[in-house]
Amino acid sequence: MPDPNPAALDFLLTRRSRPAKTLVTPVPDRETLVTLLTAAARSPDHGKLEPWRFIVIEHGAMAGLADLAEQRAHALGTSAEDTAKARSQFDQGNLAVAVVEIQKPSEKIPPIEQSYSAGAVCLALLNAALAAGWGANWLSGWVSHDRAFCEQGLGLSGNERIAGFIHIGTERAAPPERPRPDIESITQWRSR
Repeated sequence: MPDPNPAALDFLLTRRSRPAKTLVTPVPDRETLVTLLTAAARSPDHGKLEPWRFIVIEHGAMAGLADLAEQRAHALGTSAEDTAKARSQFDQGNLAVAVVEIQKPSEKIPPIEQSYSAGAVCLALLNAALAAGWGANWLSGWVSHDRAFCEQGLGLSGNERIAGFIHIGTERAAPPERPRPDIESITQWRSR
């Protein structure tokens, strides 16, 4: 019989991301953030490649990224709505962690499994922040896929890309619950 952890299971059954625009100060200090990053780094990592790294974006760096997002939006001819949305995550942000996927050469671990690992790190960081009592949200959007933004704003190399921006802060207001998937309609059972 397994040794259950009811509190952890209850947390996972009731977890809810907090909209990034509702996160305010205070934010985790460095010591607390290192603990959250340590928890996230315990994600599945086939072959122990560590195909990810972290860039902590503190409040002082947000304005420059917001300006760069707007510049890139104009260069790409992005709609006003998409420009504002890309800019706002940095204009409104106080602390975010960019989870950077690093594609590493491997004969045993295909690139897609490295991507899965980086995604697992994003979710683990999100859940660690929520479990520690912070509000948190995982954002991406077109800026996370724009090479010029990633290289100029975050110094990414050619084999790197953003898996997500995890915004962390104090929750200003609890979000309403949202509809969840109907497990019966998306689950198939096979017995042979």
